[in-house]
Amino acid sequence: MSDAFTSIFKAIEQDSQNQAYTTQGIHPLYTAAPGARILVVGQAPGRIAQDTQIPWNDKSGDRLRRWMNISREDFYDPQKISLLPMDFYFPGKGKSGDLAPRKGFAQKWHPQLLELMPNIQLTILIGKYALSHYLDLPKTVHITEVVRNYKHYTPDYFPLVHPSPRNQIWLKQNPWFEEEVIPQLQSSISQALLT
Repeated sequence: MSDAFTSIFKAIEQDSQNQAYTTQGIHPLYTAAPGARILVVGQAPGRIAQDTQIPWNDKSGDRLRRWMNISREDFYDPQKISLLPMDFYFPGKGKSGDLAPRKGFAQKWHPQLLELMPNIQLTILIGKYALSHYLDLPKTVHITEVVRNYKHYTPDYFPLVHPSPRNQIWLKQNPWFEEEVIPQLQSSISQALLT
């Protein structure tokens, strides 16, 4: 990790907003490197990911890698793929899944990291928080509509639903997603890694 990346990592740990995590020995969970060609923006680490200190180290990650048609080795190679969730810490459990990422977190840290990654060719946006932030969507827009109209946002952005097992019903109700969108996602990834 270069000095600039290390400085940002330390600044995140030392930020008062993250003090409760730092005092517990919990580190910010993301990957970033100057050679990254693809950026994956998710929600926030889950409990398993935070406990193991490996992003997307759960069933959601397994499904995401299948969708991307990419190996674990390539997925975790920061010179190929950067993993920047909207919050770098597990936000806790809510009534129906994990709590939302903290407001203002991505706005504070993403620009600093992205400035150090000039080679990003494709940004994959996963779930409503990433979509809303990066695409500046009105609150009334439904995520299904955005994903169905993914071509409107390519080649820079590729919007996806979250690969969580909780979305199994949505996937069954929307077979077009895996039949039409996923092959295009895989093609976009191949192109981004080759260019």
